[in-house]
Amino acid sequence: MTAEGTNGGTLLVVEDNEFARQSLATILGREGYTVVAVAHALEALNRLRGGLAADLVLLDMMLPVADGWDFLRRRRVDPDLAAVPVVITTGLGIASPEWAAAMGTTGLVRKPLNTGPLLAEVRRCLTQ
Repeated sequence: MTAEGTNGGTLLVVEDNEFARQSLATILGREGYTVVAVAHALEALNRLRGGLAADLVLLDMMLPVADGWDFLRRRRVDPDLAAVPVVITTGLGIASPEWAAAMGTTGLVRKPLNTGPLLAEVRRCLTQ
């Protein structure tokens, strides 16, 4: 799924819940972002390695096939992928900004997602 925008930023949404994935694509697309949405980390890695120039990845941690931890492990050892900033989107109780930073990511948005904090974190992470 892709939602075209004019904001100049391309976001890769990695979310296994179809409703949440579509909702994120709609919300972010309305803000002018180009959104590419996939269901698991392996698909995200394939898109990035296939030439998708994402400005930011929104990464759920609990995913089928390959989870968020697997994505972050593989990202760390690939110099081309390591440069792409990642925002974790999760409802995990252990999640905190410090935890997210220790995982090598740029930001964190707690689930359930609220539009205001989500957009604020995306903007913050895109301007760093």
